[in-house]
Amino acid sequence: MDSTNNIIRLREQMTLDGIDAYIIYTADPHNSEYPADHWKFREFVSGFNGSAGVVVVTKNHAGLWTDSRYYIQAAKQLRGSAIELHKMGMPGVPDYISYLTYLLPSGGTIGVDGRTVTDDEFRSMSRTLGNFGISVNMKLDYAAEIFSARPPLPSTSVWLMPKEQEGSPRATKLAAVRKAMRDVGATHYIVPALDDVAWLTNMRGSDVEFNPVFYAYMIVTESDAHLYINPNKLTAEIGVALNADDIVTHLYEHFERDVAAIPSTARVYYDPAQLNAFCAAALPAECARIEGRGIVTKLKAVKIPQEIANIEKAHARDGAAMVRFARWMTENVGKVRMTELDLSARLTAERAKEALYISDSFGTIMAYGENAAIVHYEPTVESNAEVHPQGLILIDSGAQYMDGTTDVTRTFALGPLTDKERLHYTLTLKGTIALAQAIFPANTRGTQLDTFARQAMWRYGVDYGHGTGHGVGYCLNVHEGPQNISKKLVDVTIEEGMVTSDEPGIYVEGSHGIRIENLTVCIETKRTDFGTFLGFKTLTMFPIDKTPIITELLTPQEVKWLNDYHATVLKTLEGLVEGADLEWLRKACQPL
Repeated sequence: MDSTNNIIRLREQMTLDGIDAYIIYTADPHNSEYPADHWKFREFVSGFNGSAGVVVVTKNHAGLWTDSRYYIQAAKQLRGSAIELHKMGMPGVPDYISYLTYLLPSGGTIGVDGRTVTDDEFRSMSRTLGNFGISVNMKLDYAAEIFSARPPLPSTSVWLMPKEQEGSPRATKLAAVRKAMRDVGATHYIVPALDDVAWLTNMRGSDVEFNPVFYAYMIVTESDAHLYINPNKLTAEIGVALNADDIVTHLYEHFERDVAAIPSTARVYYDPAQLNAFCAAALPAECARIEGRGIVTKLKAVKIPQEIANIEKAHARDGAAMVRFARWMTENVGKVRMTELDLSARLTAERAKEALYISDSFGTIMAYGENAAIVHYEPTVESNAEVHPQGLILIDSGAQYMDGTTDVTRTFALGPLTDKERLHYTLTLKGTIALAQAIFPANTRGTQLDTFARQAMWRYGVDYGHGTGHGVGYCLNVHEGPQNISKKLVDVTIEEGMVTSDEPGIYVEGSHGIRIENLTVCIETKRTDFGTFLGFKTLTMFPIDKTPIITELLTPQEVKWLNDYHATVLKTLEGLVEGADLEWLRKACQPL
């Protein structure tokens, strides 16, 4: 990436339009975490390809703001560029909006592409900047002017979920949405998030790498629903199925036009954290606006029993693929040459052998040695490390199956370890177990649960910068809201049926990184005079490496949890692997 030349071209366009600063966001018009290549303007300008970050360009400065997950990666990718790294969350580092209020004079103008920023972000930004006399122009799509050789919008076909994997039928889901609409008095509900559209239509696609979604919007009314999509994606069979549920298809490009044409008497429900600012501004001023968390977002977060049963099957097959991979890696390290990219390809190949496999669920984090200290590291040709029989390797990976989405992290000892590596591994395991064993009353927030995973580390003065748990979709996005387990004050309760990750970690720059992650489903554990109490059932079925554990630091309860978990893993997987793989599994699952 020639960031210097890109910045020069951007500033030339800013000068022509009288713009003092331009903000480039990561998202596409649907606020996707992982946008299609067509929308990767921030990456084109900066060369930074992390999933979170904002680039701000002024007349004399260009900066990237990103969080602690990407400090190391961003520093490497911005090295030698015209862009300075601003580490969000570090003392003395203002956020990019505050930075602009310091930098720009009253009367200044900031430009953004309103399709790439959510309505609530835009309003908050506009209010803050307006207090300093700074205006924001949301109609500046500089990607159209500057993004050379820009990939086209994806046009891959979509498919209907098989009946045995779809969960609830479309009609049932639409009825649940309309009930929620009636409860808040809405006549129209705008659905902009790609995974929400996919869930509601019981369709999947491949427009976005790793996420089985497709570019589309929906507007649901009291009597029908409108799907905005490239018609070339649809088959006659899909058209008949949609028509049976009163879903009318329209051109994707007509969405903004039709939003503007919603009757002035309508009462429109939408999530301002999902709908982009440009579309929100297109709504007729006379419409009553009802804002709240996405109706579909809330519904799809709670998995029904059929979905949970399917997810468990997917995790069993995923665990079998992991066993075949891990057995080969641990028995051959030091005997044959292997690199991070070699291992990543081999793991994907093992998963691809499994029934109902679609794709990986994200880019595999195959991180050996000091590379594992980069939280979201993905090996490249330039960074590709050769793996040796010493130290630790962190492997965070997952897959999309027609019956579920997996995400599992294991850290393996490949040879001799330092005392610090063993301590950090043990503390991480204690955190994973503590959250897995948590019992808590209904209406508990993820913020309250986050401390379970950190307590053991805090006693040693150790912590990590990322969240402890994220929601996971059902053959959908590997990161799914609204639930979250982290230090952030997210006002969402953890409910029965929610699938959430449990993934504490410890990272030491230049040395090592450790993370142990299982997916869990929230279950009811008991009812007492004090109310309903919930807990977690572990879905991930793959052994946790016992080699690095400092056994004396585990409590009897923690040892019991680990032994019970491994007994369950062995029972679940022993009929899915054979030969040397089965022998490896049995050894890996022996009691501590």
